Amino acid sequence: MKKLILFLCLLVTVTAVFGQTSAINDFLVKENLLKNNKLAIIAADSAGTPKENINGIYTFSISGFTQQLKFNDGVAILQLPIEKSTFVYIKHQNDLGTHSKLVYVYKKNHDLTPYAINGLWLFLIPIILVILAFAFRKLIIFAVIIFLAFVYFNHSSGLNLSTFFESIFDALKKLF
Repeated sequence: MKKLILFLCLLVTVTAVFGQTSAINDFLVKENLLKNNKLAIIAADSAGTPKENINGIYTFSISGFTQQLKFNDGVAILQLPIEKSTFVYIKHQNDLGTHSKLVYVYKKNHDLTPYAINGLWLFLIPIILVILAFAFRKLIIFAVIIFLAFVYFNHSSGLNLSTFFESIFDALKKLF
C-alpha cells in the first residue's frame, strides 16, 4: 500500500514538473477561413509565429465586451459577424500583463481585411496637426478641418472615445 501511495505521489510530481503553461502573450487577427464575415484570433509568439498548442477557453475583451473564446489548435473564432468596415479593439489579460491590438477591419463585398493600427498614430496625428497649426497660422483652418475629419472617421467606424484613449495608453505602455 505504501508503494502505491509513493508511486502516485511521484506520478503527480513528475506530471506537474513537465506540465506546460499555455499563455497567450500575442495574437494575430485574420479573416475566418469559412468567409462568413467573422474574424479569427490566432495565438502567436512574439515573432508572430502561430502557436498551435493553445487549447482551451480564454477571456478576451472585444471592443469593450467580455467574451469567452474557445481556442482549438491556437485558433478562436469571434461569434459576432462584421457587417461593415469598423474598428475592433481586442484585449487579453493574463499573468504576464495586458496584451491588446487595435484593428481596422475593412469589408469589401464578402471579404474582410484586418489592418493592425499602432496606437501611437492615434496620438501623433492630432499632435502633428496642432504643431502645424501653431507653426503656420494660415493652416489653422486646414488643421481644424483635417482634425474634424479624423474624429468623424474614427467615430463613424466604431472607435469611441474610451477605446481611443485606451489604445493610446496601451501603446505608450508598450513603448516604455
